Amino acid sequence: MAFDTLLVANRGEIAARILRTARSLGLRTIAVYTTADARAPHVGLADKAVWIGDGPIGDSYLHAEKIIAVAQETGAGAIHPGYGFLSENAEFATAVETAGLNFIGPGPKAIRLMGDKADAKRLMIGAGVPCVPGYEGEDQSDAALIAEADQIGFPIMVKAAAGGGGRGMRLVQDAGAFSAAIALARSEAENAFGSGDLILEKAISDARHVEFQIFADGDGNVIHLGERECSVQRRHQKVIEEAPSPAMTPELRALMGAVAIEAARAVNYCGAGTVEFLLETPGAFYFLEMNTRLQVEHPVTEMVTGLDLVALQIAIAQGDALPISQEDVTMTGHAIEARLYAEDPANGYLPATGPIDFWQAATGPGIRVDAGIQQGQEVSPYYDAMLAKIIAHGPTRETARARLIKAVNETVLLGTVTNSPFLADVLQQGTFIAGDATTTFLDRTYPNGFSPYQVTARDIAVASALLLNADQARAMAAAGYVSTEQLGWSSSDLPPFVVMLAHGDKVMQTRALARPDGWTVWVEGNSYEVSCIEQGQGKVRARVNNQTVDVFAEVTLDTVQIAIGAERLQFRRLRPGASDAGAASGGRVIAPMPGALIEVSAKLGQSVSKGDCLAVLEAMKMQHQITSAVEGVITFVHVEVGQQLMAGDVMIEIEEA
Repeated sequence: MAFDTLLVANRGEIAARILRTARSLGLRTIAVYTTADARAPHVGLADKAVWIGDGPIGDSYLHAEKIIAVAQETGAGAIHPGYGFLSENAEFATAVETAGLNFIGPGPKAIRLMGDKADAKRLMIGAGVPCVPGYEGEDQSDAALIAEADQIGFPIMVKAAAGGGGRGMRLVQDAGAFSAAIALARSEAENAFGSGDLILEKAISDARHVEFQIFADGDGNVIHLGERECSVQRRHQKVIEEAPSPAMTPELRALMGAVAIEAARAVNYCGAGTVEFLLETPGAFYFLEMNTRLQVEHPVTEMVTGLDLVALQIAIAQGDALPISQEDVTMTGHAIEARLYAEDPANGYLPATGPIDFWQAATGPGIRVDAGIQQGQEVSPYYDAMLAKIIAHGPTRETARARLIKAVNETVLLGTVTNSPFLADVLQQGTFIAGDATTTFLDRTYPNGFSPYQVTARDIAVASALLLNADQARAMAAAGYVSTEQLGWSSSDLPPFVVMLAHGDKVMQTRALARPDGWTVWVEGNSYEVSCIEQGQGKVRARVNNQTVDVFAEVTLDTVQIAIGAERLQFRRLRPGASDAGAASGGRVIAPMPGALIEVSAKLGQSVSKGDCLAVLEAMKMQHQITSAVEGVITFVHVEVGQQLMAGDVMIEIEEA
């Protein structure tokens, strides 16, 4: 059973998480990756990384034969499946063992028994574990399901017997909607899990979702590591998790923990697993399912127990006995986790893809960020939308909550859309603060969906100033030496120039005038004095009308992205008269300062090299050569001799070679 090389058959944050622990234990590590994940952090964390396909999961991370072949070719003695993908696939676990490799998880029999909700529920009922009243029979005809539903009574949960994660699951309020619901659930289950078998359960409203982390070794020792509260869910997908549960008492924990251990013993379990329950307010609880793998939310258990669950998994797979007894397990303080998703909460939570232009994970006392991304990477359409987990620990629940809000604000991703504003809002809701959230919390709190942030005039002023600062810096670099004292100087008063910004569908007009220490920006009839006090590594400290504002910013030619608190805003500059082709071209020549053009040598269609003189600008009683920063072809000439320019005006556009 001993091994010295571990292959991680997963990607993203869980692959990185497993690789770090494996390396700390002295194991040689193997990662697998796709073309879409070539720049993902887990690739660089492993001792060796092997390409397994372009991107689609069916040809890569779900291709069992390919994964096992890579393990054999690289000398791996064990495979850790993480969660998702092949982690609860009994056939894969069997194939791994048949190939002479260790599977980091329970045996195929336990996976198969607990992976089918119908079989698992029948087994739990036989073991005396309390279960939600329902139907888990073999007759899957519509007539049988309708008859059973009438007996159980509405509302009813329809669930895919072979799966989880909210797929193949429907809440049915009355008999009139039942036939359509089972047809949809069956179709979704077949597509997701290859089986259309369903179970029915009495819908229990206003219950909590509480799960117990269990561990078992090969010698028959089974313990639990306490519970996690996972009631904050949307469409049966967990959003916020915490440990311990705010509803738990020592007596209830002992009772539910004992039941969780008995559930594991009923299938001769070995390894890490999670037994999930519905908990009603009076203290009644019911078995939901058992997940035969590590859970996404395992870090909150690690932070309150001080244990490394991946290290425990590896030790058990090596044949070691559990190093602790139930009496040794203690829970210290409180931990809360928020899942950062690439999705748009203000647009129906639609998944988002796109570039990661800027990424910074929060740091600080009690803060942990498990991420599977890095700056410069693309968020791919092929995989789950979860990008990272932000976890906070503190001596009390309120300390952990406050730290997590700060960490959500300071974990900044710019480029694609994320749910960070939604997470921060959830954490500040009164029901959550009181620890009273149930599985209906999000539906009740946001009955009409999550309202988008309303951009303020101050946001627009800051965005305008950042764009103009970037223009100025590029112009200075292209124009040669100009003292900072000369910036914005003119022998006569200069008129403000117009900056048109778009944020989503909203178009805003600002006027701006350079000052020695920044800009005066007029927005919606109000003026804002904006100056940058400090700037570096994406962080900007600005002064706006004598108030300090801290933001993270990513500025390109005509786009500025800003993180203010938990909000992530993107503004796009609209150029008067510029065509789409011009906007997409690779080089723009910007006026570095106010002045008059005394020479324009650039011609439409002309080929230019880097450093070629394109025009001469007279300003501050000096003549400045305006040169090309790129090699290419001139596609637009916006200026002519004698024209008076403002700082930041687009002069010439070049399609870069």
